[in-house]
Amino acid sequence: MSDQPLKQPKAQLSWREDVIPVSEQFDDPYFSIHNGLAETEHVFLAGNDLPARFQDGFHVAELGFGTGLNMLAVWKAWEQSGQTSPLRFTSFEAFPMEVAEMTRALEAFPEVAPWAARFLAQWQGGGALHLDTLHLDVVIGDARETLPVWAAQADAWFLDGFSPAKNPELWGEDLLLAVAEHTVEGGTAATYTAAGFVRRGLENAGFTVERTPGYGRKRHMTRATKEAK
Repeated sequence: MSDQPLKQPKAQLSWREDVIPVSEQFDDPYFSIHNGLAETEHVFLAGNDLPARFQDGFHVAELGFGTGLNMLAVWKAWEQSGQTSPLRFTSFEAFPMEVAEMTRALEAFPEVAPWAARFLAQWQGGGALHLDTLHLDVVIGDARETLPVWAAQADAWFLDGFSPAKNPELWGEDLLLAVAEHTVEGGTAATYTAAGFVRRGLENAGFTVERTPGYGRKRHMTRATKEAK
């Protein structure tokens, strides 16, 4: 038997209209066909009251790194809001994309091209990356195992796993409880889904949950706040 560690599974992709990557593992696209960047800004930035809440040391955490689009959108907002200290961004990803595939996917978003170029020039596909205004850490593996042992807490969460109907493991009560435990008091979480079991899971974990208008064809999304005890 080999002592070599098992190779981490990679994302298996197909491409819709030669532009949108689709996960073969979960049969779900990585971003909206109706302007994925605008959806990110509506759901994850506005859903967490960003950039208004930005301050030194602000920490965003995420379930599902995917193409890196969410990170680039919030990093762009961070710099454009005048912040000069590093934004902390931690993401948990089970099936990382190859850098070449990520590069191809991000070509659909010229609005973030300057940030994508800076990121991709240094990115090795996982782990930590420290740039002047971004301290990124992508934790590779099953979030159900890696998040509970994470040592930090986030100010805002981007819950961006694939559809709960296709990837229910990333929306389970135990994992949402771990999200709550790794959120500062008064911290927030946002997600594109308004599925009842997700909202109930967040409530049971200690969040106050609000259903708000979604982006595009999605009628509703979910915002959550961890109240002080």
